[in-house]
Amino acid sequence: MPSQSIEFYNRISGRLETEQVYGEGFLRFIYENPFGALPLHALVKRRLFSSWYGHRMNAVASRSKVAPFIQRYGIDVSELADTPESYATFNEFFYRKLKPAARPIVPGFHEVAFPADGRHLVLPDIAACDAFFIKGIRFDLAALLQDESLTERFLHGSMLISRLCPVDYHRFHFPLGGIPSATKRMNGPLYSVSPIALRRRPSILWENKREITMLRTETHGDVLLLEIGATCVGSIVQSFEQGPRVVKGDEKGYFRFGGSCCISIFEPGRIRFAEDLLHHSAAGRELYARMGDMAAYAV
Repeated sequence: MPSQSIEFYNRISGRLETEQVYGEGFLRFIYENPFGALPLHALVKRRLFSSWYGHRMNAVASRSKVAPFIQRYGIDVSELADTPESYATFNEFFYRKLKPAARPIVPGFHEVAFPADGRHLVLPDIAACDAFFIKGIRFDLAALLQDESLTERFLHGSMLISRLCPVDYHRFHFPLGGIPSATKRMNGPLYSVSPIALRRRPSILWENKREITMLRTETHGDVLLLEIGATCVGSIVQSFEQGPRVVKGDEKGYFRFGGSCCISIFEPGRIRFAEDLLHHSAAGRELYARMGDMAAYAV
């Protein structure tokens, strides 16, 4: 049986498009072939594998991968804060900075910005959703948060899942202004967060290694911001400072090499997602948008 292509809606082009999955052949073997289960559990989900691969991407020799990667995936070099030749390793290029004008932040006190470039999916009511990638599968908020009081408080809240591919800009930002807490780390395996993996095993998002920060805002209540590790992600780097007020669009941190994911969770009744996000998510389809674009607004 031929493998199904991964389709998403591109808000920028206004069209349905097919995703180019980085390392697709390997991922389909690992997650779709019964013989792939052995290497999955023996190697791929373990931190040692991701650390080893991350080390390779930090080696000077990895610099030679930058130009072919830019060409193959059509990276817009005019957005880069530095020239392609200036990166000493592939990892430096991977968590590259962009010119501020490349990602304008949606203005307005009530609008919520996407925290990262990527393919986005929303759950307007987390507890009511019973078709998370697979029909009959609910998002396990308790497993994700590992905190009984937070789970009860946000159970009927709204969730934005922002999935980053290796080709995407890999710095993540604050979707709103406010005061951030210290970040708490929760250890776990490092499964891939590619659509191939998630459609076979949605629980990856609440099993994988993750970090959580609470952002206190004036008009949107408290917002939980999580970064999810994945196969080949060497580390999650938090570059913000705890305590001082942040402005919407300020950098929060970045992922080292690998596909990754950000999750934003809002209290019940605080926000409404953009209509195109609601429409495509209801159809089980992700929507591509960039960091800073409008994701939701206060109600």
